[in-house]
Amino acid sequence: MPVIIRPAKASDAPALGRMGAALAHQHHGFDAERFMVPDDVEAGYRWWLGKEARRPDEAVVLVAELDSDVVGYCYGRLEGVDWNMLLDKHGALHDIWVEEKARGTGTGRLLAEAMVQRLTEMGAPRVVLSTAAKNESARRLFERLGWRPTMVEMTREAPPRS
Repeated sequence: MPVIIRPAKASDAPALGRMGAALAHQHHGFDAERFMVPDDVEAGYRWWLGKEARRPDEAVVLVAELDSDVVGYCYGRLEGVDWNMLLDKHGALHDIWVEEKARGTGTGRLLAEAMVQRLTEMGAPRVVLSTAAKNESARRLFERLGWRPTMVEMTREAPPRS
């Protein structure tokens, strides 16, 4: 059965919370000092993505279904001018996650392409994203889909206070 990409519904909240938490834990594993994992991150993602899904003029939350199971999600939103980043109005792809059982099926590509389509339909002249430096598979996917590197985030921890 093919993967189906559709807008998230309220009944997807548990899956969104679970997958958002998995994404947070993955990033925390890449760099525990840079990426936070708040207490009850699953409930936090369930709340945040549910709230964003109810803002269709600003945000997009998509899910991927395979055999009636939610196996991935993508979250993006329209963003205005950002003087700090020297970035004009744009769409931002903030999150993308595909469950292990659906990896290699093209689900990530389908989610990313659907997000770009939706954000451009909403008026975004470009879609930007950030990906963890250590997330090689995501970087390869995004480059295959036409994204190009434009910025490099660098982090330096503050020295210990005496």
